[in-house]
Amino acid sequence: MKNTRRELLKSAAAGVCVLSFRPPAHAAGSLKELRFGMCADVHQDVMHDASERLGSFLKAMAEKEAHFVAQMGDFCQPKSANDSFREVWHSWEGDQYDVIGNHDMDGGKTREQFREYVGMEEGHYTFMQRGYRFIVLDGNDRHDGAPAGYPRHIGEEQRAWLTETLSETTEPVIIFSHQSLENASGVDNGADVRAILEAANEEAGWGRVLVCFSGHHHLDDLVEINGIPYIQVNSMSYKWVGGSKRHESYSKEVHAAFPWIEYTCPYADALWAYVVIDPKGELRIEGIRSKWVGPSPEELGYPEGKDTRGITPNVSARELDLEIKESE
Repeated sequence: MKNTRRELLKSAAAGVCVLSFRPPAHAAGSLKELRFGMCADVHQDVMHDASERLGSFLKAMAEKEAHFVAQMGDFCQPKSANDSFREVWHSWEGDQYDVIGNHDMDGGKTREQFREYVGMEEGHYTFMQRGYRFIVLDGNDRHDGAPAGYPRHIGEEQRAWLTETLSETTEPVIIFSHQSLENASGVDNGADVRAILEAANEEAGWGRVLVCFSGHHHLDDLVEINGIPYIQVNSMSYKWVGGSKRHESYSKEVHAAFPWIEYTCPYADALWAYVVIDPKGELRIEGIRSKWVGPSPEELGYPEGKDTRGITPNVSARELDLEIKESE
């Protein structure tokens, strides 16, 4: 696909996360340096400048010669009003991958309609890039007994597919999902999914599942559970603060045209993550440091009595070691 948006804005990058590991001996010859970009929770149907934010991300990734880009869900509703936004995304000339978010089905749309709109063949799938296997999960399965609200579940059929896929691969694995696998408000059976990943590592005899990336929570966060890092990629656009904290961050004209923005604390710059995997044993994550537009969540008194970890207008610099044992 040809890039038709040469006027796209430029973003400044800041922040580096380093995960050191030793690739398995049998796979080392097939692994090459891999560069890719991720954005999450753009929310075209909320933000007045979503196209410009997405464009700035793609321009930065082109300048860095990324091998592919991925959007991690809550992208846009599949409707004609969003066609120009979709065109920005499809202006990327290389490989690109999509993850389905819960808000991508707003307005009564279905997963199938969203997949058709952006060109996804399946909601969960796997792909290879330069010797690494990526597994994309769909956390929007419905199940009996689920509470009201958005689905946030990885069903039995998808879990069986994940187990089989992991058992058949010998490459290092990276997981993408919209809802997190480790957060209590992520997929409601995250412990079941994590058990599958941990079992695959135990069976392999080394940490084959290198890292799991997600969006959804509009947080900048990282936790490690049983040797697997789970990294939340912050929203490209804002932190949602809800109706009790409604306020205006932009002009009255913007808020009149985009009424949902008053429920958010926007970021001045588009946030995204740029990842470089060096086959010699290093994974670096470069992010963005921005600032709030208008009052911060803290200044609004949000959240009340809740954990504030990860609420920031940044994708933070991080440094951590991740040792992966060589396979026999």
